Order: sequence, then C-alpha cells, then structure tokens
Amino acid sequence: MKKSAQIGELRGLTTDDLGRRLGTLEKELFQLRLKHSTNQLENVSQIRGKRREIARVQTLLAQHRMGAATAAQKSEQG
Repeated sequence: MKKSAQIGELRGLTTDDLGRRLGTLEKELFQLRLKHSTNQLENVSQIRGKRREIARVQTLLAQHRMGAATAAQKSEQG
C-alpha cells in the first residue's frame, strides 16, 4: 500500500479506532521481533515498516488530542 493511501485511510478513523489500531500494530511488531530473534523472519525490513506505521498512528492521535484541546479552549472562551 502506498504511504499516501495509508495516511488517508488512517485520517478517516476516530480516536478510538486509532487506539485499537495502535494496539494491533504493537502486537504485530512484538511478533516480528520475536520471529527475528529466533531467526524465523526472512524480511527484517518489516520491522522498520511496522515502527513507521506505529509512528503515523501516534502522530494522528496527537493531532486528534490537540484538536480536541483547541476545541475545548474555544468553547470556554466563547
């Protein structure tokens, strides 16, 4: 999947969905690391890809939190 398509797909998710996705990705990363340590993983670049995908989800979660905080401040002022 292309990076831009992946980001677009992730942006359409809610905060709860992103949280679930993050948990799933972290489990997948753990499994990849376990396979790597037991020499069962042929393509080690998958680890790097998972780490980057986790970073994308964490970035979007941070943006959601910042947006919610900004909206709360505006409602208090207005």
